[in-house]
Amino acid sequence: MTFLRKFLIWVLVPIVFIIILLYAFKLDYLLKAVRTIYFNGHTTAFLEDYKYFDNRTINSGTPQPWPIHSEYNSAVETENLQTLNDRYGTIAFLIIKNDSIWFEKYYDGFDENSHTNSFSMAKSLVSAMLGHAIMNGEIESLDTPVGNYFDEFNQGIAKELTVGDLSSMASGLDWDESYYSPFSITTQAYFDDNLRELMLNVDVDEKPGRSYEYLSGNTELLAMVIEKATEQNISNYLSENFWKPMGAENLAFWQIDSEEEGMEKAYCCIASNARDFARFGKLYKNFGKWNGQKLLDSAFVTKSLTPRFEDSPQYGYGWWLLSHNKKDFFMMWGHLGQYVIVNRSDNVIIVRLGHESSDDVDETHPFNSDIYSYIDEAYKILGQ
Repeated sequence: MTFLRKFLIWVLVPIVFIIILLYAFKLDYLLKAVRTIYFNGHTTAFLEDYKYFDNRTINSGTPQPWPIHSEYNSAVETENLQTLNDRYGTIAFLIIKNDSIWFEKYYDGFDENSHTNSFSMAKSLVSAMLGHAIMNGEIESLDTPVGNYFDEFNQGIAKELTVGDLSSMASGLDWDESYYSPFSITTQAYFDDNLRELMLNVDVDEKPGRSYEYLSGNTELLAMVIEKATEQNISNYLSENFWKPMGAENLAFWQIDSEEEGMEKAYCCIASNARDFARFGKLYKNFGKWNGQKLLDSAFVTKSLTPRFEDSPQYGYGWWLLSHNKKDFFMMWGHLGQYVIVNRSDNVIIVRLGHESSDDVDETHPFNSDIYSYIDEAYKILGQ
């Protein structure tokens, strides 16, 4: 009994003390991080982590299945693609040619209906929702001040912050975009129980609209504006204005910060599948129209796929832009190598989902090298 009492004292007292310290220094979000991520054997967010968080459902309507190309899976993956897929843990590889599925393969027990985390591909979807809200007159324009919706951004240089600045990553927010540090605000946002409060306490410390800097907080704040302007949560807005009209075959899930009146982690965390993610590539490829229905203004799509800043040609408004082998691509890009890559002139959409990426971005090379490799191998499979 004495041994047990001593054991409890030596074990429980330090644990209780640590928990008290976490709350005292406002680091209690790390308790959720330990429970959802670290205790599941991961050092960062992972593909199926939505199962460990609260979610809001993105409802689907009448399914519009992708047409299957007459040459569906007539070619096999190249040796180089096999190597890439093995090395980085690909779980889905999809090639859509002329709006028909040309090649499709799944790995590691996943299939066309499996739900996995979009990570930052969600930023492109939030930007699309901004475009729809502008088209509907719910938000006036890209130049609409954020301060029109939140008084916290009506002081100092924050008064100059616009929704367009948020979409184009030019906000000047005081934000640490560190995914692996447990103490960064990006990590805190992933596990915090009150995202709205967190975002309304973020400062604007540089003049908005002057230069590009990729910050997840931009998209979270943009989603809050959309939520307030449209008077509905963004999961419902996405469902009614995109998921249903585009005939998504599966419902999806968007992680939220808490169970009651939760706020979506808008900068990430839509659990869906390769086929339904690809629909947004088709929508932007077709200048905002889906089977003749106008979901976005073509001018907004064109602006979204054009660099805002000359010295940052890799980004437009919510979409990544790259050139490779004398071809121009636009792309949705998420953590750990979630990609929807589109070439309009060739009418090609490439989707890759997986557990890891090459993660070799630097100041001179803004894209992971594996992105170029997936493009190369897809075109080899196509025989182009």
